[in-house]
Amino acid sequence: MDLKEILNISGKPGLYKIIAQSTGRIIVESLEDGKRLPVFASNNFSILKDISLFTMEEDLPLEQALKAIYEYEKGKESISHKADNKEIEQRLEAIVPNYDKEQVKHADMKKLFKWYNLLIQKEAWSPADIAGEEKEEKTEKKEKKEAAPKGEKKAAAPKKKVKAAPKAKKAD
Repeated sequence: MDLKEILNISGKPGLYKIIAQSTGRIIVESLEDGKRLPVFASNNFSILKDISLFTMEEDLPLEQALKAIYEYEKGKESISHKADNKEIEQRLEAIVPNYDKEQVKHADMKKLFKWYNLLIQKEAWSPADIAGEEKEEKTEKKEKKEAAPKGEKKAAAPKKKVKAAPKAKKAD
């Protein structure tokens, strides 16, 4: 499953999978217990694909951070989010040594490991999802390149003249 389909809802524990969308709301299903609920546009939520981890260079997309944990843990679950803050900090430093220690708080670290473990337990994500997505993007770019003839410029659309509205006459 792609991280575009999984979200975190502010004020609610766990992660949710998008089931259906309609105007002004989406229906989600909890990855933990399978319960469904509506999420409205007024709710505060984050799609996992849009989240990143602060590092000393540029931000690391959450998907890449999850992949790093997956490789470090050899596909198994990681440290519990309930572990001691020092242990969690040491584990993250082993996995992503250049994370920004000032901006990444312990709560963020705990959330990262909790989400990773939940995704692995429910088999909702794996690094193969990233590889498949990258192949799709490359294929789309290649198709667009092949579809566009070389050396030809797209003709600009002709400009339309807008007729000015007649001026109103003054009454004497």
